[in-house]
Amino acid sequence: MKRCQWAQEPLMIEYHDKEWGIPIHDDLRLFEMLILEGAQAGLSWSTILKRRATYRTAFDGFDPRKIAKYTERDVKRLLVDAGIIRNKLKVRSAINNAKRFLEVQKEFGSFDAYIWGFVGGIPIKNSFENHFQIPASTSLSDKISEDLKSRGFSFVGTTICYAFMQTVGIVNDHTVCCFRRHS
Repeated sequence: MKRCQWAQEPLMIEYHDKEWGIPIHDDLRLFEMLILEGAQAGLSWSTILKRRATYRTAFDGFDPRKIAKYTERDVKRLLVDAGIIRNKLKVRSAINNAKRFLEVQKEFGSFDAYIWGFVGGIPIKNSFENHFQIPASTSLSDKISEDLKSRGFSFVGTTICYAFMQTVGIVNDHTVCCFRRHS
């Protein structure tokens, strides 16, 4: 069974086989992936996946309503939690983005309607031969990044947005030989 070349270690293989590129339409899951992609900035995705369970606990199951109410006490609690990335800017970004996420939900009815609206609800299916051809960003990730930033989101640069798009299935970047490409 052939996979995308980047899926080598067991955790990454499981993530590749069961999650990456599969369209997500659940707001809670979309929020989780947005926060995790922001936390990943400058790090490897496997580093984040290894901490995912701890993130879920530390951030109240990624419930944006709860996170939006976090106080300085919560920031301090998170900054001493060795199970997450203890970067003050990333922690504060998660709290800020929860607030912005709720605003988008209110405006569009759901974050799902907002984010999938950029592609008319239809995933983009690319045809890359190998992972070296996959871009770090595109004009669409530029557009999404710009729009999120205009709404006050942080840690949503174009590269983070493209990784988010791949993660939640807005873009299917499974290489042409990968068994997941057609499923």
